[in-house]
This record gives sequence, structure tokens and C-alpha cells, in this order.
Amino acid sequence: MRAAVHTRYGPPEVVQITDVDKPVAKANEILVRIRATTVNRTDCGLRAAKPFFIRVLTGLIRPKATILGNEFAGEVEAIGSDVTLFKIGDRVFGFNGDQFGAHAEYMTIAQDGTVATMAANSTFEQAAAGTEGSHYALMHIDKAKIHDGQDVLVNGATGAIGSAAVQLAKIRGAKVTAVCAREHMTLVEGLGADRVIDYTEEDFTNDEQRYDVVLDAVGKSSFGRCRRLLKPDGIYLSSELGPLAQNQVLALVSPLFRGKRAMFPLPHDDKEMVEYFKELLESGQFKPVIDRTYRLDQIVEAYKYVETGQKIGNVIITLEPNTNDQ
Repeated sequence: MRAAVHTRYGPPEVVQITDVDKPVAKANEILVRIRATTVNRTDCGLRAAKPFFIRVLTGLIRPKATILGNEFAGEVEAIGSDVTLFKIGDRVFGFNGDQFGAHAEYMTIAQDGTVATMAANSTFEQAAAGTEGSHYALMHIDKAKIHDGQDVLVNGATGAIGSAAVQLAKIRGAKVTAVCAREHMTLVEGLGADRVIDYTEEDFTNDEQRYDVVLDAVGKSSFGRCRRLLKPDGIYLSSELGPLAQNQVLALVSPLFRGKRAMFPLPHDDKEMVEYFKELLESGQFKPVIDRTYRLDQIVEAYKYVETGQKIGNVIITLEPNTNDQ
């Protein structure tokens, strides 16, 4: 089968399309014929080993996981002997944040992993874009316990995390102020934002409104800069560690004092999460934003585009397995 493989860390060009052995489903696994996947910030960071310390987990000298890709949509090609939750031909989607492997024509995943049958009204592209950024957004929204009537600000409202956060906060009943560039204001309003700040015209940290929650979905601000935006018991969250990993430190220290505080939830995914997004996709309450679509053999260009920092929502990779692949 074809796969996008990188055997060393580095720029997008280290990724090569090559033939590798087709995986075989173990007793508790399903074999998925990948129809769509994404290139996201996680893939970029792991491919380049940035920040450097992630090599402790990914391999000090060379990458352990040579095929990246953590979200996917496709069809069940084969099932292991113990599989009862899926059958051959099922259209499935999910998130494989531990093993990766979605940048290939086929991958395996445990039936009790973060995988579910697709919403009937979803395309493979929509489903593939429905778990990575959105599950990070959900993680932050759950941690802050965002609820009806709260005032929430989302900085970076057009990214995969930010665009999902706007929609998920609205589902929880919050009043959402979104921060983005002027040319994307209509898009963000369509996601449900009640108010939009054009960051090219004004610094959102100077806003006069006060918020229960400020979520920096691009990690370009800080607790210090956003503190004045928070109500007396307001919460600041960021999708990034921040300079010198300060957001993790602040998440430990700031709750020791009364008032405004920072939170930094740890990533978590499971079958319940992917089933939740299936329900939202099926009901139309959540629609992943898709920017561009590339073929698997164009994945280097996809990486380059994602690393411009200008992508809107999600960048999709589509796959059509070789007809001769057995």
C-alpha cells in the first residue's frame, strides 16, 4: 500500500510517498481503508520534532512512528476474530492519537478505540475533519465548564480548534466573541459567533467587555495579557504551552489564589468523544471548517501550507487505494 513516510525529523520534504506492507487486523482490531485524513499542527510538530523535548516520546534520534496522521474516515475492509462492534463495509471515522498511521491507504485500530460509524449525512472529508481540533476544543470547554449565559472569547476562531470552539460554546449556550481577520468575519458569524473582533484593526486584549472564559485557540497571547479581560472569577485557557511552558505552571499556581485563574487540560480521547461528535454532525449542530483538499501524493504541499499558519479550519488529504493493492 502507499503511505506518507518520514524516517527522519525535518522539513516537509522529509515525507516521501512509498510502498509499505499493508497492516493486518489483530483479533480486536478493524482494518480501515482510508478515504480521507488531515494534516494538522500535531502532524507538523511530530514530523519536525518541535518542540525538541517531544523526542523523549517520539524517538530521540529518529521517529518511532514513521507514518503520521491522527484523524481519519474510511471503510472497514476487514475485522479481527473478536470484533463485534463493526462489520465489513461500515463507514467509520475517528482519532488515532497514540499510534497514528492515517497518512496511508490502510490502518488498523482497536474496535474499542476512538472510532465510530460515521453520521449518515457526513462525507468522508467532513468526518475526517471532525475529531482532532474539535476534541481539543471540547477538552477546553469541558475543563472550563462553559455553560448557558456565560461570556466566552475565542482567539483564533478560524483554526481547527477555534472554529470548533465557537460552535461547541454556542451549543453550551454561551455568548461568544470571536477574534479573527476581517476577511473571515462572515465565516465566523456563520459558525454562531455573537460578536467578532478584527485583530488586524484592534488588539483584542484591549476590549472593554469582560469574559467568564478566554480561550486562546492559537496560543499567541498569554494569561498576563488576557487577565484584564476576565471577570473576577474568570478562566484563561490556551491551546499551547506558552513561553517556557508557563501555561502549565500557571495552571498549577493560579488556582491557589482566589479570583482569575489559568487552566491547562491534558489531552484525552475515547469512544464517547467520537460518538458525541457523530451526534453533532448528524444533527447539523457542528460542521467542521474545511480549507483545502490535497491528494496523498501532494502531502508535502499540504504540510507547507499548514505551516504558513494561515489555514482556515482543516486541511484534508484524500486517498484512493491502488486497485492492484492486495
